[in-house]
Amino acid sequence: MIRLSYPEIGEEEIQAVVEVLRSGFLVQGTHVAEFEQRAATYLGVRNAVAVSSGTAALHLALLALGIGPGDEVIVPDFTFPATANVVEMVGARAVLVDIDLTTFNVNVEVIRQAITINTRTIIPVHLFGLSADMEPILDIAKKHSLLVIEDAACALGAVYNGRKCGSLGDLGCFSFHPRKAITTGEGGLVVTDNVELAERLRQLRNHGMQLVDGSYHIEHAGLNYRMTDFQGALGTVQFDRLEGIIRRRAELARLYTQALVNAPGITCPREIAGSRHVWQSYVVLLDEIFPRNRFIQKMRERGIETTIGTYAVSAQDYYRPRGLNLPCSLQAYRQSLSLPLHTRMAEQDVETVVNNLLDLTHLLAGA
Repeated sequence: MIRLSYPEIGEEEIQAVVEVLRSGFLVQGTHVAEFEQRAATYLGVRNAVAVSSGTAALHLALLALGIGPGDEVIVPDFTFPATANVVEMVGARAVLVDIDLTTFNVNVEVIRQAITINTRTIIPVHLFGLSADMEPILDIAKKHSLLVIEDAACALGAVYNGRKCGSLGDLGCFSFHPRKAITTGEGGLVVTDNVELAERLRQLRNHGMQLVDGSYHIEHAGLNYRMTDFQGALGTVQFDRLEGIIRRRAELARLYTQALVNAPGITCPREIAGSRHVWQSYVVLLDEIFPRNRFIQKMRERGIETTIGTYAVSAQDYYRPRGLNLPCSLQAYRQSLSLPLHTRMAEQDVETVVNNLLDLTHLLAGA
């Protein structure tokens, strides 16, 4: 089986985790602090706050900014539903907007149209490792006094106009799920240059506690979103691999694009001038004549794991009653196909994936 993804974990990571487990000190501690420092230095931000998942990162970001009932938050519709779900969970309303099919990222023009007197925040998503077009988004936010939370779950190491994704808005959120470039199993991160926000995040992730004169006082109603110390140890070692992982993913993506760029009925993902794509996923868009779900089934039968790109949030049961018509997002949801991409793949594996994909375009056209 050619797997869709595979985390790059070596003996150094295993040893680092074993040492923490043997120490008996397992909850958030010195290794998490070291991981946070590595992340902050790499991203060029003042503060990095490690948490238990990417979803927890988004949730805490909203709570730290005081987003709640009566507020509206603009969210691209084509994203993993967590981006919208956390908005609903704090009592605000996720205003779902359409995407640009050429990038799979939010259409900046529809952001302008979605703003109301209740809009407080924009959450651009850097989907599949490609930065959203942040300059006009930040201009819109400044004009309307809006906050910006970057959903950079897929985009650690991605660059927009010389700056790392996640460092451009008020807050940036990352995930370290095993499908991401580096992993802590589960795990997430919130980054910001705002010291006050960072302190609020640290309290909220730890039951709202603040250490005062050697004892803890609960100053807020908080949560337990802490990262374990063995996750921190794993992530710290993983940072040493990050740039090499990004380079290898880019090499594999280049091979895919060379082989598929002229294939009938298949649109390859794009790179954007001035940005660095980190290729968390390689996602093609199939023409409407091709039954995407049959491709997934048939590729699996041939020993190749593929999956959908991601979800159209508006098409999910909770959001469907809103009756939104977001055609680009729906097309991407129906027709996007994520191909295997990870550092354990050889060039021969890419060739095998491509050959089987092209063969199926002939067999399944109009099926």
